[in-house]
Amino acid sequence: MKTKIIALILGAVILTAFQQNTSADAKTKKGMIKVTILYPNGDGKTFDMDYYSKKHMPMLKTLMGDSLKLLEIDKGISGRTPDEPVPYLAIGYLYFDKLSAYQNSFGPNAEKIVGDIPNYTNTQPIVQISEVLQ
Repeated sequence: MKTKIIALILGAVILTAFQQNTSADAKTKKGMIKVTILYPNGDGKTFDMDYYSKKHMPMLKTLMGDSLKLLEIDKGISGRTPDEPVPYLAIGYLYFDKLSAYQNSFGPNAEKIVGDIPNYTNTQPIVQISEVLQ
């Protein structure tokens, strides 16, 4: 009985981990549009990762709805070498099926999205829109 319970728990943990690890790969594909938002580091620059990850990015998901297929966040931890400062405090990634999906979901919400930036950073973000090739 004890062995069966442990096996069930282990199976559930493995299944959950597998689903979490494959969900990002399953959602990104060649031809998708990737919007990269880079937050440069510099003297006096600040970034509130807690606000960004728990409030700003979920707000984007709500505002952009089903057109936003996936979002990811990177937190800068080092430059090229351990002695170099991080070039970017954070990087956000938004994935869409088409460029028009991004434009149609961002446009009507631009004022609210951009207006929220001072709540988590004092740096000016750099935005790049790319096509996923691999």
